[in-house]
Amino acid sequence: MLDVRTLIPRDRHRQIFETYATLEPGESFVLVNDHDPLPLYYQFDAEHEGEFSWSYLEEGPTTWRVEIGRRAAA
Repeated sequence: MLDVRTLIPRDRHRQIFETYATLEPGESFVLVNDHDPLPLYYQFDAEHEGEFSWSYLEEGPTTWRVEIGRRAAA
């Protein structure tokens, strides 16, 4: 689990992408955030199109939890 709610906003995406980079294919982590991380989804889609999974586990109103994974090679 990666809870970014206590991080300075400018450091959040860097920490999230660093965590994603450590994943092996088929692995995932749960992101906990204080707002809908939809802009992050678009960044993942632009930089890792087809390589990641994204599943909302909780959608507000104060906490969002998203499972982000690295897809296994086909």
